[in-house]
Amino acid sequence: MSVPTKNKKLIAWVNEIAAMTTPEKIIWCDGSTEEYDRLMAEMVESGMAIKLNEKLRPNSFAFNSDPSDVARVEGRTYIASVKEEDAGPTNNWIDPVELKKIMTEKYTGCMKGRPLYVIPFSMGPIGSPIAKIGIEITDSPYVVVNMHTMTRVSTKVYDLLGTDGDFIPCLHSVGSPLEPGQKDSRWPCAPIEEKYIAHFPEENLIWSYGSGYGGNALLGKKCLALRIASAMAGREGWMAEHMLILRFTNPEGKKYHIAAAFPSACGKTNLAMLQSTVPGWKVETIGDDIAWMKPGKDGRLYAINPEAGFFGVAPGTSEGSNPMALASCSRDAIFTNVVVTEDKDVWWEDMGKECAGGTDWLNRPWKPGMKDADGKKILGAHPNSRFTAKAELCPVICPDWEDPEGVPIDIFVFGGKRTSVMPLVHEAFDFEQGVYMGATASSEPTAAALDLGNVSLRFDPFAMTPFIGYHGGDYMQHWFDMGEMLGDKAPKVFYVNWFQKDGKRFVWPGFGENSRVLKWMCDRVEGKVDAIETPIGMMPANDDLAKGLDLAKEDWERLMKVDTVAFKKTLEDAKVYLAKFGDKLPKKMTEQLEKLEKRLG
Repeated sequence: MSVPTKNKKLIAWVNEIAAMTTPEKIIWCDGSTEEYDRLMAEMVESGMAIKLNEKLRPNSFAFNSDPSDVARVEGRTYIASVKEEDAGPTNNWIDPVELKKIMTEKYTGCMKGRPLYVIPFSMGPIGSPIAKIGIEITDSPYVVVNMHTMTRVSTKVYDLLGTDGDFIPCLHSVGSPLEPGQKDSRWPCAPIEEKYIAHFPEENLIWSYGSGYGGNALLGKKCLALRIASAMAGREGWMAEHMLILRFTNPEGKKYHIAAAFPSACGKTNLAMLQSTVPGWKVETIGDDIAWMKPGKDGRLYAINPEAGFFGVAPGTSEGSNPMALASCSRDAIFTNVVVTEDKDVWWEDMGKECAGGTDWLNRPWKPGMKDADGKKILGAHPNSRFTAKAELCPVICPDWEDPEGVPIDIFVFGGKRTSVMPLVHEAFDFEQGVYMGATASSEPTAAALDLGNVSLRFDPFAMTPFIGYHGGDYMQHWFDMGEMLGDKAPKVFYVNWFQKDGKRFVWPGFGENSRVLKWMCDRVEGKVDAIETPIGMMPANDDLAKGLDLAKEDWERLMKVDTVAFKKTLEDAKVYLAKFGDKLPKKMTEQLEKLEKRLG
């Protein structure tokens, strides 16, 4: 195959990796429909992929992974900075020289019997001033087809690079060489103890070995778009965040853009694709997972979604919870570790429809209600099963979602899952307090943690704990620095909690009704509604945002209550958590702790 680029660095790198991994051939990808169809046909023929019913799920396919390869492997994910202290307390660190030696031994001969695919991709619209170019080398056709959907794979990337353009090199192998004549009839991977997902932030370099799953193998996603990008952003004066982006338009046509960060299981994708219940107000999706943001010429912060698709968790996605996500994967989709039904459609738990049976994610015959030898229910789909869907197929995708200049962010929202203490919504007094709110975003521990007697909160700063590519204290300082750079043009900051409970009952109805809270935020931006000052921030002055809901007065009061005694306990937990960042904890964070303590009395 002819080489479609004249970029000297790229050609040399591909030749170097090919010499180390010894593939059967090199395939330079072009992002075409023909390429996608050919690779899918090859995987169906080998038995690695399952072609779904063309009438029920057009141009869609299902895959099942090895049981050891079903999620990100945080324990095998490393930030290999030159100095250990630069990785910080939230990351695993290995000396980069040592790690490269280990992984080079793994990579040597690892692509035997497989093609080496070179994937040219852009994170963000090709040519956008906020976008970055990556090149992924992989031996997995599953990775190639998913990258087609999740990024912009195109020969235009080669053109943009020219002879000396720069790119982020991403090397991946499933780590399972083939013998002559052997084909992949299953999902290939290495044992868990041999998996490595390595980031070298000073070199903007990613090496991944042994896993074929999502964020471990689709290196444009968490590896580049967050871990490496956050380190780049810290050096270059922009932001790479684990945030959804949505547009909220009022009846007069005024557009507001909101970026929001929530820990897992807090309704992030649901909010990104919200169906508003506020008359005349409309939500449109720009991104559901990642936001890259840079100051624009007017001094405001502009955001793009660097991805081109959704890599969504399947279980729980239904017509009731998120019909827009379900519609996005109605065709041209890839499903991983779900049930393939008898009529060759897909199904997962809490999908909201009946299933007569089929084949489960372990390729076994399966029917609902099956139990194991201990009487425990056997799930058909893995709890972390996924769908890969094109963002352009989302019925509420914003027409400007691919604007290369991005959209101006008016509002930042943080949140967590708290059954008490944290009110429905409050607004930061200023941007610096907003940074504190994001840095101390927290959720209550799981039942398993409670069984161990652990009653402290689970903190997840900016929903970025597994994705900060450098020291978390420096990362927090970067947020303060960005606030200073933006000045009075910085977005307003809010904190939400949809999850207060009265016993087993959620007090706030959630879902589409969350649009009422978003409207209050937009009205605050415009100065249209009053707010009352509380020790934790500004809160709704009355219950107007709940008018028309079947919500008892005592429920509203519960949603708005500021329990200073309980907040003091949260503050003490925050102090303990933040202490782990040592002398890198920003001085302004300590000041915010002291100010909150004083306000709480």
